Amino acid sequence: MRALRFLLRKEFLQIFRNPALVRMLFLIPVVQLLVLSNAATFEVKRARMFVVDQDGSTMSRGVVDRLAASGRFDPTEASASVERGHDALMRRNVEIIVVIPADFERDVVRERRGAVQFLLNAEDGATAGVTSAYAREILSRYAAEINADLTPTVAQSGVGAERAPQRGQPQVEIRSRGWYNAELDYRYYMVPGILVQLITIVGTLLTAMNIVREKEAGTLDQLNVTPITRGVFIAAKLIPLWTIAMVVLGIGLTVAHVVFGVPIHGPIALIFAAAGLYLIAALGIGLWVSAVTDTQQQAMFVNFSILMVYLLMSGLFTPVSSMPHWAQRVAEFNPMMHFIMLMRNVMLKGAGFADVMRQLVVLATAGVVVLTFAVRQYHKRAD
Repeated sequence: MRALRFLLRKEFLQIFRNPALVRMLFLIPVVQLLVLSNAATFEVKRARMFVVDQDGSTMSRGVVDRLAASGRFDPTEASASVERGHDALMRRNVEIIVVIPADFERDVVRERRGAVQFLLNAEDGATAGVTSAYAREILSRYAAEINADLTPTVAQSGVGAERAPQRGQPQVEIRSRGWYNAELDYRYYMVPGILVQLITIVGTLLTAMNIVREKEAGTLDQLNVTPITRGVFIAAKLIPLWTIAMVVLGIGLTVAHVVFGVPIHGPIALIFAAAGLYLIAALGIGLWVSAVTDTQQQAMFVNFSILMVYLLMSGLFTPVSSMPHWAQRVAEFNPMMHFIMLMRNVMLKGAGFADVMRQLVVLATAGVVVLTFAVRQYHKRAD
C-alpha cells in the first residue's frame, strides 16, 4: 500500500503539472457538453417551404397561413408550377413542397374530402419524418376548426385520403400528454447520453495514452525492474483517471441541470454508483489498447475506432429498438448502451435501484470481464 500511495501521488502530480492535459480533462468536456447538447438534435426549428397553390381559394390560403403562423415553416417561394418546386428542392433552396390541387375547396365542400400533398427532401429520413409530422399536426388542427361537414382530409404524398366524417357520425377526441419530458425538449434526451460519452473518452482514451506514453519514454521498462508489482502499477495508473472521470461527471451533471434545466428526478448516488461500475469497463478497454499498441498515435487510432462502434451501437443518436434484430443483440454487449439507458431512466423518470438493477448487473459484469481480460493481455505483452 505504501508503494501504491507514492505512485498515486506521482500520477496526480504528473497530471496536474501538465496544463494542456488539465484543460483537456476539465474544460474541453464542458465545452463539448455545451456545444453538442444544442447541435445533436433531430428537432426541426424552421423548414423553408415552397407553396404550389393551384386552387387560390380561401381554404387553400388558410392551409398556407396555418403552416406559416406555426413558426415551423417559412414560405420562401411560391408558384403554380410543381416543376419549379422540384427545381427548388433539387437546389436545396427549400425542404418541403406543399401542393394544393385545383378545385381543392370545391372538393371539400361538395365531396366532403380533399387532399394536400407534401413533397419532402428525404435524403435525411429522420428530418423529413419530423417535418412531415409537424405539417400534418398543424393541418389537423386547422381541419378541426372547420365545420365537421367540411373537414378537409390531409394526405401525405403516397398515402390516399380518408373519407371525412359524415353529419351525425360520432367524433373521437384524442388528448395526448407526454410523460417524463412534457415540453418535448430534445436536450433532455441527449444530455444524459453526451455525459456518458464524455466520461468514456476520459476513461478510455486517456488511460491508453497515459500508459503508452510510459512506453515511449522508456520509464515502463524501468518500473518493470523495480520491486513494484504489476497490479500496483496498473492500479496507480487507473485510479487517478477513474477519480477524474467521476469529477467530470459531477461537473457535467451540474452544467446539465443549471444551464439546460435537465431534471434529475432519481437519486444522484445511483448515477455515481453506476458510473463507477461503468468506468471499470472503460478503463479496462483503455488498458487493453495500451497493451496492443506501442505509440500514442497507434493508441489514439485504435481508441477512436472502438469509440465509433461504441457510440453507434449505444442508442445515443438513434434508438436501439430501430436497429436490425442482429444489431440489437450485438448492442446488448455494449456497456455504454446500458449506462445511457440507466442515466435517462434515473434523470428523467426518477428510477430507483430496483428499476435499473438489470443495467447495474450488466455494468458490473462488463467491468469485471473487460478489466480481467485487459490485465491478462497487458501481462502477456509486457513480459
